Amino acid sequence: MLIETIRQDLTTAMKARDQLRTRTLRAVIAAVQEAQVAGTEARTLTDDEVVAVITAQVKRRVEAAEAFEQGGRAEKAADERAEKEVLEVYLPAGLTADELDSLIAAALAEGGWAAPSDMGPAMKAVNAKVAGRADGRLVADRVKARLAAGA
Repeated sequence: MLIETIRQDLTTAMKARDQLRTRTLRAVIAAVQEAQVAGTEARTLTDDEVVAVITAQVKRRVEAAEAFEQGGRAEKAADERAEKEVLEVYLPAGLTADELDSLIAAALAEGGWAAPSDMGPAMKAVNAKVAGRADGRLVADRVKARLAAGA
């Protein structure tokens, strides 16, 4: 399981006295544990759910880096970007633009969606195919453009 790999990597980072990796991996493990106890009962997360938690952590790092940049704190922004790079190792490889377009086209064709009013169900189907390998905003923009053009 992915979380076990992260725990092993944390141990390795601690032994190597790698403060950046140690700090980052501890934060991810804490976020995963928090997600495990969220809701009505505690449960073990699947690898896909752990990837979703890591993706959220990456997004937080990106937003924090942008905020630090705007606030004139370049050193803190660099720290956030370094943590983001540590986390990206645990994410699946991203899709190229062509791969994303072909997945969108396939999902729209399978569902028969061609109008802008089909955005909700179309996004659900596309997101199932993309499975976190592309930025959600980018996916939504491409699906919206495709539906506006009549798929």
